[in-house]
Amino acid sequence: MASLRGKTLLITGASRGIGKAIALRAAREGANVAVVAKTDVPHPKLPGTVHTAVAEIEAAGGRGLACITDIRFEEQVQAAVEQTVAAFGGIDMLVNNASAIQLTGTVDTEMKRFDLMQGVNMRGTFLCSKLCIPHLQRAANPHILNISPPLNLDPKWFKGHVAYTMAKYGMSMCVLGMAAELAESGIAVNALWPRTTIATAALMNLLGGEQAVAQSRKPEIMADAAYAVLTRDSRSCTGNFFIDEEVLMAEGVTDLKLYSVTPGAKLLDDFFV
Repeated sequence: MASLRGKTLLITGASRGIGKAIALRAAREGANVAVVAKTDVPHPKLPGTVHTAVAEIEAAGGRGLACITDIRFEEQVQAAVEQTVAAFGGIDMLVNNASAIQLTGTVDTEMKRFDLMQGVNMRGTFLCSKLCIPHLQRAANPHILNISPPLNLDPKWFKGHVAYTMAKYGMSMCVLGMAAELAESGIAVNALWPRTTIATAALMNLLGGEQAVAQSRKPEIMADAAYAVLTRDSRSCTGNFFIDEEVLMAEGVTDLKLYSVTPGAKLLDDFFV
């Protein structure tokens, strides 16, 4: 397996959760990581800021860059891309991890929340990809990895939360289209999604609390799976909708128990799988 040593990753939503776990996994290999996120000062309900994430990245052996960015705004994303290129000389990989969630039905979804989910999830993914592609085209093994689910038009994945599903599937449609569009240039575009729920602040605060966290896996399973995908050859590994545990099993990992928050607990399936 190739290494991420010396590679530059731009990761959205990397101040906490899955994004930070991917950043730290790359940092342990000596990667450069641009932490693209909004949290500049501590949030009362959410752990971590761009600055604490950078400190952890550097403690893990990588080089970090704090890019305070709301990915809904083109000028802010452009500034983050320019900062990253100026600091590290280019961009090798983009991880579109930032996401907004609200699991409400149509009538109960306020339009400001609808706009937030579409703006962060779908538009933000498209925008970050658009602005990184010119730099990725100059990289040796360029990847775009979206933290988004496999496309499945079964109505059960829509009926309880149409707006959220549309927003996440928008990220996955970027994979479908961009993988084909960018194939000749050698830029891989893939999706990665967890088989089970992952113990993040969103799960704790919005989706089930301590009991759900206890029946989840740690973000490190997604980080290890992302590492495996990002170190594959970009020309032969593109257009895939990967599931974390399937990626790891293909890499020869047979014991997934170490990823469980509570050893032996019955795990909860994530959405869309």
